[in-house]
Amino acid sequence: DKTVPIPEKLNEWAPRPPPEFVRDVMGSSAGAGSGEFHVYRHLRRREYQRQDFMDAMAEKQKLDDEYQKKLEKNKMIAEEQTAKRRRKRQKLKEKKLLAKKSKLDQKKPQEESDQSQEPQTSEEEGEEEEKDDDAEESSFVMGR
Repeated sequence: DKTVPIPEKLNEWAPRPPPEFVRDVMGSSAGAGSGEFHVYRHLRRREYQRQDFMDAMAEKQKLDDEYQKKLEKNKMIAEEQTAKRRRKRQKLKEKKLLAKKSKLDQKKPQEESDQSQEPQTSEEEGEEEEKDDDAEESSFVMGR
């Protein structure tokens, strides 16, 4: 009866984009203070992180593309197999229909020849009608 909270997927970490305008440009002049090294180190670390992130994203994109191509290829192979099997089933179905048709065609001439060889008289037809009537009568009566 309780609703279960399903946590949503966390966003991937992305580095801060590089600043568009850099105010504190370090010059190449000698005599930079000891505090400048730490600023340089942080900038270098941030740039390396950004480059690693871009490389990882490119690799991920490449793997995704390969996966999509593989899925498409598998889908095409499966579709070809399905079409092949569908054709095979259709051929088998047609073959069965032709066999059934030819069998019926063979039976019809035999039945016609049997009927033409033995013409029935009116007495024989009457006997068949009586047999049909006997077959319809029940051999017992319910409720007695």
